[in-house]
Amino acid sequence: ALLHDTVEDTDISLEDIQREFGIEIAKIVDGLTKISTVMDTNTSQQAENFKKILLTLTDDPRVILIKLSDRLHNMRTMDSMKREKQLKISSETVYVYAPLAHRMGLHAIKTEMEDLSMKYLEPDTYKYIAQKLNDTKRERTRFINDFIRPLKEKLEKADFNFDMYGRPKSIHSIWNKMKKKGVSFEEVYDLFAIRVIVDSPTEKEKEDCWKVYSMVTDEYNPSPERLRDWLSNPKSNGYEALHTTVMGPLGKWVEVQIRTKRMNEIAEKGLAAHWKYKEGNSVENRFDQWFGQIREALSNQDTNSLDFLQDFKTSFLAEEIYVYTPKGDIKMLPIGATALDFAFGVHTAVGSRCIGAKVNHKLVPIGHKLRSGDQIEIITSAKQKPSQEWLNLVVTSKSKQKIKDTLKEEKRKVAEDGKYILQKKLDAIGGMMTQHNLEELATFYKLNSSLDLLYDIAIKKIDLKELKEFTASGDRLFPPKPPAPKVEVEEKSEGETARNYNKKDAELIIFGESSDRIMYTLANCCKPIPGDDVFGFVTTGEGLKIHRTNCPNAARLMANFGHRVVKTKWAKNKEISFLTGLKIIGLDDVGVIHKITNLISGEMKFNISAMTIEAKEGIFMGNLKIFVHDKDELDELCDRLLALSGIEKVERYDTE
Repeated sequence: ALLHDTVEDTDISLEDIQREFGIEIAKIVDGLTKISTVMDTNTSQQAENFKKILLTLTDDPRVILIKLSDRLHNMRTMDSMKREKQLKISSETVYVYAPLAHRMGLHAIKTEMEDLSMKYLEPDTYKYIAQKLNDTKRERTRFINDFIRPLKEKLEKADFNFDMYGRPKSIHSIWNKMKKKGVSFEEVYDLFAIRVIVDSPTEKEKEDCWKVYSMVTDEYNPSPERLRDWLSNPKSNGYEALHTTVMGPLGKWVEVQIRTKRMNEIAEKGLAAHWKYKEGNSVENRFDQWFGQIREALSNQDTNSLDFLQDFKTSFLAEEIYVYTPKGDIKMLPIGATALDFAFGVHTAVGSRCIGAKVNHKLVPIGHKLRSGDQIEIITSAKQKPSQEWLNLVVTSKSKQKIKDTLKEEKRKVAEDGKYILQKKLDAIGGMMTQHNLEELATFYKLNSSLDLLYDIAIKKIDLKELKEFTASGDRLFPPKPPAPKVEVEEKSEGETARNYNKKDAELIIFGESSDRIMYTLANCCKPIPGDDVFGFVTTGEGLKIHRTNCPNAARLMANFGHRVVKTKWAKNKEISFLTGLKIIGLDDVGVIHKITNLISGEMKFNISAMTIEAKEGIFMGNLKIFVHDKDELDELCDRLLALSGIEKVERYDTE
């Protein structure tokens, strides 16, 4: 780890390191140097770079441990960087590196990466939650002490050697809970968890954990739906524990996590604890199986790098479920996996012939999503074969690749007819069937490969009428020359030129002015308005698309296409209004709707585009679409709505 930048940043060579420290250390440093090289050369190759990193990972997992630590250090030292660089690095981190750390069991690294990414991607929300946690710290500490006092007495009487403490949830985790459940900070009940670490010999670990669970649930009533048993079926990253949620003092639900010392070390250090406990332990097998599956996915040369990265996230970084075969064997699958994924997991031939399944003895279609604990029996037919639609019914990398391979083979058979048709057309103009000419034609027809070309010819999608415009010379075909484009020179005023090309801000694109000549659109996925923290994304064919930095798609876009992200800034313009949405929840009292509409339309003069109101059991929920000029106006409106009597919550939502 100390040597990770030496070859890159100093005159010391790899041979010097090998001579001083041995061949094994040299290999690790070499792997890190290769990663650094690919990461820094060209951000447009980011997805390809991640693929190369994973190749290094499967050669020696210690390389990725150092790389993750290096990335964490980078995240800790980003305060002085340019805003756009902070956004790109944070997006990469939360999109790939944090899930990778989680999958390798490195909980502390994963948590800090997520929090630091949020600090830059959503600074206002990060500061808000951090401040709230700080403000409630004393009250939380008092509650934790009251909660664990009777439990400590019970465990001490039972002669357990243990450690017990409260651990606050991460800021990123709390924010996810707020978004997922649609609640405020005050309404998140599990801001912390109680952790019980028992010092127990290996042969008594499970027994002791269940004894502690019994003592906890004797003292506090448990929620039966919230028991999580990862002792019987550990997570794929090696995590073992018992989790339960109990009703504590003051009517508050509290999560309790029960582990042994060994389990806790694996939970905190993951792969780093892999070697310490590997003798006779299944932790090693789980990681080795995982690395083997990644190697298999990487070995496929046909996979587009962006597709690979997406498959990698869904297949290898997602949380997992465990399901059973008819014989009772356990199989692990990513969340969202279907009966068809299970079939391909059994065998390619079983997947290819799958026509349905029985889940817990009930007949279901091949696209049925599985849940933990399901028992699956696959039904097959010799007449069945994969179709293009199957790709929408699977999530695992293996399933997708096997389906693509089968479809490709079918495509090749059909393409033979296209080859025969093309040969006849080429003969007519004196052309030859060469790989160069096939690629030239594929490019002309805007297709990805010569196979696509021959297939489209065979199914009559391409009629080859344009072929007569090609020129044949020797064994090469030359496409017709496109007409020269007309260039229109538009004169700009001196002031406009200075505004658009200020050297100090050469990378900054200012948009939103009435006289603006930049072609841009506002992204429908997040509907930004002036005042939002935004970035520009250069699309193909649609010009510049403006997204909020906290857009649901922001991390994916910035991680995969960093080179197409541009620094942008709103121009001040009160002439243009923007459509945005507000969700309002409150008490269903007489006149409340009148008060809301009077404030918006009467006092603040905003135009309401649409409004829907639903009332149920004394509570109303309203969705409003309104036109505002900028974020300052929207924030003022939200504050004034919240000040109305009976209004409990006002939040912005993204309009369709």
